[in-house]
Amino acid sequence: MADALLCGLAPVVGPGTQVLILGSFPGVQSLQLQQYYAHPRNHMWPLLAALWPEHPQPSAYAERCAWLLERGLGLWDVYAACEREGSLDTSIRNAQLNDFVALKQQCPLLVAAAHNGGESFRHAPRVQAVLGLPSYRLPSSSPANASWSFERKLAGWREVMQQTGLRD
Repeated sequence: MADALLCGLAPVVGPGTQVLILGSFPGVQSLQLQQYYAHPRNHMWPLLAALWPEHPQPSAYAERCAWLLERGLGLWDVYAACEREGSLDTSIRNAQLNDFVALKQQCPLLVAAAHNGGESFRHAPRVQAVLGLPSYRLPSSSPANASWSFERKLAGWREVMQQTGLRD
């Protein structure tokens, strides 16, 4: 029996979004809660908090999203929908890409896409072609990327944020 088609989350973007963080597709917990990076062991939110320690990150999801937008960041995934059992990228089947043409119109200040992990980065050439912007590869914030320490991930994320001009 085929897995049911899962639909992703709406983008968290605004007119001030300069860097779009692109994952592959939300995990089970994120889909259940309708929140990006909801798994408690995913490092995405802690990484961003560590990059902007002078601006404490709220704990409530809606406020976190507003905090993210205030930093010039946005969140989305490369896949709009897919079939998948569990949360691993290696289980993604029959994926449908998101509409990056429409997204570009929502984000006039967008300067770069930052791919959170390898599965997302696999689509960097297409995203780059559609958006006409550079793409960067971030170390995956996923708990599945356990061979990378938080500090090593943070160094990679900091480097990308510096390259995009969002951090000194």
